[in-house]
Amino acid sequence: MNPASVLVVIPARYGSTRLHAKPLADLLGQPMIQYVYEGAMKAKSVERVIVATDDPRIEKAARSFGAEVMLTSSNHETGTDRIAEVAGRVAYPWIVNLQGDLPLIHPEMLDGLIEPCVQGKIRMGTLAREITREEDLLSPHVVKVVMDAKGRALYFSRSPIPFLRDGREPGYIPPKTYFKHYGIYFYQRDFLFEFTRLPRGRLEQMEKLEQLRALEAGQSIRVIETKHDSWEVDTPADLEKVKGILTRGGTI
Repeated sequence: MNPASVLVVIPARYGSTRLHAKPLADLLGQPMIQYVYEGAMKAKSVERVIVATDDPRIEKAARSFGAEVMLTSSNHETGTDRIAEVAGRVAYPWIVNLQGDLPLIHPEMLDGLIEPCVQGKIRMGTLAREITREEDLLSPHVVKVVMDAKGRALYFSRSPIPFLRDGREPGYIPPKTYFKHYGIYFYQRDFLFEFTRLPRGRLEQMEKLEQLRALEAGQSIRVIETKHDSWEVDTPADLEKVKGILTRGGTI
């Protein structure tokens, strides 16, 4: 695989319903997006990382720590639309959408997603990790994914899926049953543009999960399992949790 062919784009918007100015949230003296950018830059399979934003405050902060920034339209409805605009300006066959609220991103998570997707000529791929904590299983902020026998996504949900008809003992999580999904997506260039042209599906609108658009349209999403854990920052409570994790040296 030629790493010069892989672009990572970090979409970043200032407004957030649950956490104001989320990309610039302070984490031990650094804006959150800096952790995301620096984590992506350490991945061996990545050639270039671009922060995509329509907000000058985010642009200024990102440039201050040396990030490459591309200003995009303010009319995009989703981060994927913003990434597609960037991909339309620069020629890369493979693009990774790395959400800007993953400050604990490990470089090996990106390498572990990119390498098999490139080798397998996967059109769209993403990452997941086995759930072992009750708080992850029950939290609506932690997205779960169910896969088929070939590792293709069957469904994503904020609810604990699959449902165990015979019940589950509180605190006990059956091994290899529940998987946590991370907001990291691999796209072949052509499919990225195809995806943004798909109509928003009913399930996507209900769950507020953009990746369901692909499944509703009959497209396949390859799910790669990772051994690394991370934590998405959606709320002030998540931010405080990540601060504690970083204080302890990054161990979740």
